[in-house]
Amino acid sequence: MASRGRTEIVVHFLTLHQRVVHELGRRIVGGAWGPGDPLPVEDALAAEIGVSRGVVREAVKALVAKGMLHVRPRTGTRVLAPEHWNHLDRDVLRWKQARDATALLRDTGELRRIVEPQAARLAADRAGPDDVRVLYDALAAMEAAASEPGRSGYVEADIAFHRALLDASGNRLLGSLGRAVDIALEHSFLVSTQTPGAVEASLPRHRAVAEAVEARDPEAAAAAVLAIVEATEQEIARSPGMPSDAV
Repeated sequence: MASRGRTEIVVHFLTLHQRVVHELGRRIVGGAWGPGDPLPVEDALAAEIGVSRGVVREAVKALVAKGMLHVRPRTGTRVLAPEHWNHLDRDVLRWKQARDATALLRDTGELRRIVEPQAARLAADRAGPDDVRVLYDALAAMEAAASEPGRSGYVEADIAFHRALLDASGNRLLGSLGRAVDIALEHSFLVSTQTPGAVEASLPRHRAVAEAVEARDPEAAAAAVLAIVEATEQEIARSPGMPSDAV
């Protein structure tokens, strides 16, 4: 769990390529270059960042794949408008979190309201014994982390619970969605769990979801997970870790 007041997601780069992708992507999301603007030429970018032209070229290809850049002969590389970006991409989510954390929290809450209740209904209809076991395992990890002084690992266990619920729906697209948005969930939970009493109140709500899925009660499962989402939104609004860009 993040320390009080700290909600930034720390990024560790394994390669030079990842560092350059992050630097260029962060600048695009931050507005250094607006939609339609040309990216500086490779030589200039390479010299500024301190890498080879080849590394810049490969980073540009990665950002093209994320829908952030478009390359055309004679017109060069230009920035695309945000509606073209892959907003489920893990890197894009990280850059959005750093640039406009409040908007990402809002978008995450709205997405959860739309997706998770129906996923819980499907899980209550379709979940097998192994799916239920994974839910209870994640719940046990949450309870164990909550009992520790620093609550280390609580957010990770909470994310695992919600991903397990989407997997238990039996819908592979929902399962993939859970893996795609775990950065957004991490940010949301890092903020909400800083509200006093939030963790303690959250545990029985998560148990209610697991029990409703195990009992094959779709409406109870949907209501229980919606209660979690609504409580999280309220906890975020009161959290001392609420981003400074909040209004």
